[in-house]
Amino acid sequence: MQEQQPQNQINIEISEEVAEGSYANLAIITHSHAEFVIDFVNVMPGTPKSKVKSRIIFTPQHAKRFMKALIENVNRYEATNGTIKDLEEIQIPMTFGGPTAQA
Repeated sequence: MQEQQPQNQINIEISEEVAEGSYANLAIITHSHAEFVIDFVNVMPGTPKSKVKSRIIFTPQHAKRFMKALIENVNRYEATNGTIKDLEEIQIPMTFGGPTAQA
């Protein structure tokens, strides 16, 4: 006899390529009346051009649900691991230990 899944549960698959993920250290968020677009970018110092690594397009309703889920998960993380310092509080050298760029 085959096991049945509960009606509100979905089966999600992920390919190996997608499971590897993409690193991003910048998110650019834009919106229109119909959608929110989040472009994830990996910006490296000394590189004149950066490429969008991934683009996610949400309806306004899904953008708000995503925001609430992210807030909830950050709160859970901080409850376990302590407060995440905001980037304004952390001084990160833009050289990442490499040579200083000149304009």
